[in-house]
Amino acid sequence: MTGLEKILKVIEADAEAGVETVIAQAKQEADEILEAAKEDALKKCAQIADKSEADIKAVISRAESAAALQEKKTILDTKQQIISNIISKARNSLAKLPDSEYTDIIIQIVKKYAHDKAGKLLFSAVDKKRLSLDFETKLKQALSDKPAASLTVSEESAPVEGGFLLIYGDIEENCTFDALFSALKEELQDKVNTLLFD
Repeated sequence: MTGLEKILKVIEADAEAGVETVIAQAKQEADEILEAAKEDALKKCAQIADKSEADIKAVISRAESAAALQEKKTILDTKQQIISNIISKARNSLAKLPDSEYTDIIIQIVKKYAHDKAGKLLFSAVDKKRLSLDFETKLKQALSDKPAASLTVSEESAPVEGGFLLIYGDIEENCTFDALFSALKEELQDKVNTLLFD
């Protein structure tokens, strides 16, 4: 083996050793890069999963809130409908009372709304016939605490259904059942609500 061959062999051996070292280092670096990439990918996957989970929770939370709000609205609407139906039935039941009870209700309403002065009551033609024969006597007794109160049933009829109009000159007090129920609507709703739902 010549000197040149020996030198080439040494260079080749050194080169092979160097190559193996470089390859080993490159492989180690590649493994480290791959491992880091895997870790980064896992972190990003976890972040995406967490974000998706958070998004899912947010969507579920919003849906639950909307459902709860809709449930409350439905319950409230149903309660309002029940209350309105009860008030409407109560109003209709007044018109269907027997004549003697109807007269008593009219006396109570007159007593509450009558002024302490002379005036007249206007009824519908139908309701005027329902009043008891002793209506005016009962009326005077009911108004005994108002000495100047003097009410008479007008010969005229009013286009009203249930209740009456209380007339004092140019002043007209609407005491029809519709007007009374309308004026007391909120109070009646509160009372019915308390009776039914509290």
